[in-house]
Amino acid sequence: MAPAETRPAPMVGDAPPPDPHEFNKLQKRLRRQVGQAIADFGMIEDGDRVMVCLSGGKDSYTMLDILRQLQQKAPVRFELVAVNLDQKQPGFPEHVLPDYLRSIGQPFHILEQDTYSVVKRVVPEGKTMCSLCSRLRRGALYTWAAENGITKMALGHHRDDLLATFFLNLFFHAKISGMPPKLQSDDGRHTVIRPLAYVKEADIAAYAAAKAFPIIPCTLCGSQENLQRKVVKRMLDAWERESPGRLETISRAMGDVRPSQLSDRTLFDFMALGRRTDAPLPDLHAWMAGDPTWNP
Repeated sequence: MAPAETRPAPMVGDAPPPDPHEFNKLQKRLRRQVGQAIADFGMIEDGDRVMVCLSGGKDSYTMLDILRQLQQKAPVRFELVAVNLDQKQPGFPEHVLPDYLRSIGQPFHILEQDTYSVVKRVVPEGKTMCSLCSRLRRGALYTWAAENGITKMALGHHRDDLLATFFLNLFFHAKISGMPPKLQSDDGRHTVIRPLAYVKEADIAAYAAAKAFPIIPCTLCGSQENLQRKVVKRMLDAWERESPGRLETISRAMGDVRPSQLSDRTLFDFMALGRRTDAPLPDLHAWMAGDPTWNP
């Protein structure tokens, strides 16, 4: 999981009234993009019980809202259960999410686990908390999902999160990998989906402001300014300002991977290219290493 989403803090009633025409265009675009992602990756099937992981940030509020709209017109029947993990962060307004979810008639569950104290105790001051915090959150959510018949777990990561993860892995871990729109847990028991995979963060921010969701600011991961993810995000934002549309181009490229034009020998059989015989190749590693005993 990625670190907690960045959360501007418009509370209910703070945002100016949206222009109806522009809001309708935005809402239709989000429904189309989420619907397309669900169809492209087979995220939701008939009879699914989908756990919508709700953090109180703009991304997960938007995800829940759009999924509820699609649920009403979808060709398959599925259930949505909003689940929030109360990590016992000091000052967390416990009433906000339950009040909101009751007001819209959304079934929900508040899962309480004091991961905040564990993270603060274990992680040295000044070090990033994201890795441990993510593992603890994931473990708690997986456990609840297994105990309550959940078939899919929906997370609120958007297009820009997927791009940032790709460049984080490229720059800091020397691998070309990212955050897939759909994945299975290591033990094979859980399927994680990211319905916002095609949605850009700016649209989510505009939608959340127009809807005046009761945003809950993050005081743990979201408060750390030295995160590598934030550095990468600033880089991506600068690219988009300088060349509008660049991030969308990169996003499309992540769905058009050509192994024969990269260098991963496990994905493409380079050894077979141009071979004129079926005879086994000699031990070229010894030759390349300058082994004086090598004899072709």
